[in-house]
Amino acid sequence: MLLRGSGTAGPWGWLTLLLVACTARASEITFELPDNAKQCFYEEIVQGTKCTLEFQVITGGHYDVDCRLEGPDGAVLYKEMKKQYDSFTFTASRNGTYKFCFSNEFSTFTHKTVYFDFQVGEDPPLFPSENRATALTQMESACVSIHEALKSVIDYQTHFRLREAQGRSRAEDLNSRVAYWSIGEAIILLVVSIGQVFLLKSFFSDKRTTTTRVGS
Repeated sequence: MLLRGSGTAGPWGWLTLLLVACTARASEITFELPDNAKQCFYEEIVQGTKCTLEFQVITGGHYDVDCRLEGPDGAVLYKEMKKQYDSFTFTASRNGTYKFCFSNEFSTFTHKTVYFDFQVGEDPPLFPSENRATALTQMESACVSIHEALKSVIDYQTHFRLREAQGRSRAEDLNSRVAYWSIGEAIILLVVSIGQVFLLKSFFSDKRTTTTRVGS
């Protein structure tokens, strides 16, 4: 799998793409999407290949992003606005370069952290001779079952890590808001207390009166 990225996602996006190129055939990317920015990725797909695009916003704002998937002829295969997470499966109708973009252009000051998993085709069989005429042995069948179970475990771990990261981000944001609100309450309480002191002091202060005598 070879992904090529373009857009205005900043240095983090390009760093992630470099890591993808180094690890070869990686299909999962987490990147930062700044405000008023758009990041696109491209993939060469053969006709008839089944593909799945899954994404989730981990941090930032209301945890939403625009997503758009286009075919080689420019036809829109998938388009969603301000989605927190979603999954879309399609079968390539023709050979060519498919493009999918994530946009944060509707946000003016909040950047997002986006995770996506783009699967192209199905995993190769565990045994190269799995399509042979004879049935699998009991040991081979057990290995295939364990392999499928481990794939499910990996998927669950990925989703749990994403939820944990999203929950931590929400907790840190809530903690910051509570801290600022507490500071504001303390300042207001201090101002009110000082005002009450001066108000009570004005009630008990002696007022001097001046008497003027008029001569006859």
